[in-house]
Amino acid sequence: MIGTTPKSELAIRLRREGVTLGELFSFVSGLYFRGKLAYAAAFSTPPPEVSGSFVITASGGLLPPETVVTLDQLRGFAGTDICADDPRYRAPLDRDCRVLSERLMGSCEVVLLGSIATPKYVKPLLQIFGDRLLFPAEFVGRGDMSRGGLMLRCAEARNELTYVPLLNATRSGPRPAKLVPVQRSNAAALER
Repeated sequence: MIGTTPKSELAIRLRREGVTLGELFSFVSGLYFRGKLAYAAAFSTPPPEVSGSFVITASGGLLPPETVVTLDQLRGFAGTDICADDPRYRAPLDRDCRVLSERLMGSCEVVLLGSIATPKYVKPLLQIFGDRLLFPAEFVGRGDMSRGGLMLRCAEARNELTYVPLLNATRSGPRPAKLVPVQRSNAAALER
């Protein structure tokens, strides 16, 4: 995507006018990110004037998935590690989380659809959202692709996951059984 010779339509658009963060991450992360986007679109219920979902970026803080990014911005993201103790990552993330926390209604909860097993997302978000930060209990023990598949299925079936507080939660455990493959007709597969 960042290389000198664009090979896909998305890479060409990224260089010309930019692409949405949602498109970009769906291309790079495939099933995992598509699952997050579909799930958030299906179940988020934000207060007025607040986006229903945000992407945690390496150096740009929280951005709605419909935000258009350019090649230069992508290079900036790629040049910063997502590390809970790196100020290049933390300063914009902390800033945006504080603003979001202030804009949320008192009882509004925040659901993390990203990795719960490492501190890179959990540590900064817990420091600002505290007991309002939840995660799907069904994520425990699942890897990225399994979580993505689970979220995509739940969004399609309109079956919301069970949210539990992240504060003091058990975030790792035995791997659950694999998801049963979904049988799709050829027509449905072609539409995707």
